[in-house]
Amino acid sequence: MIKTTLSILGLSLVSTLALAADPLHGTKWKTIDDVTKKPLSVVQFTETSNGVLSAKIVDVLEDSESQKCNKCKGKFYNKPLQGIQIVTGLKKTGTRSYDGGKITDPKNGKTYSFNAKLSEDGKTLSGRGYIGVSALGRSQTWIRTN
Repeated sequence: MIKTTLSILGLSLVSTLALAADPLHGTKWKTIDDVTKKPLSVVQFTETSNGVLSAKIVDVLEDSESQKCNKCKGKFYNKPLQGIQIVTGLKKTGTRSYDGGKITDPKNGKTYSFNAKLSEDGKTLSGRGYIGVSALGRSQTWIRTN
């Protein structure tokens, strides 16, 4: 009886650890323009049940003439920037590394391949958007806000 109880408790613990959310799930990040170095927005990551991450804009920090994504294509065309999902399909590939995602730049409406690396202290996220080869892309470092 005791062995059975311990086995069930052990399996429950393993199951709970296996279902633990990714370190990015629920976190908020201040995006910083790679050219002007000014804060643009705050994005929040969420994780689907199959471990895929996405992020949407939850706050717009940049003062601009248009608070709409007038260069975005598809369902986000001319929609308010707040609420737009800019990262999709991001998957964990290592302890702190992610790949396979897509990121949309609301300023030009283009979508790029996206990979990211979480710093050891979890306070910064270095992301790279690119077309084709990562070496031919742009990098940004986002700062954790929560």
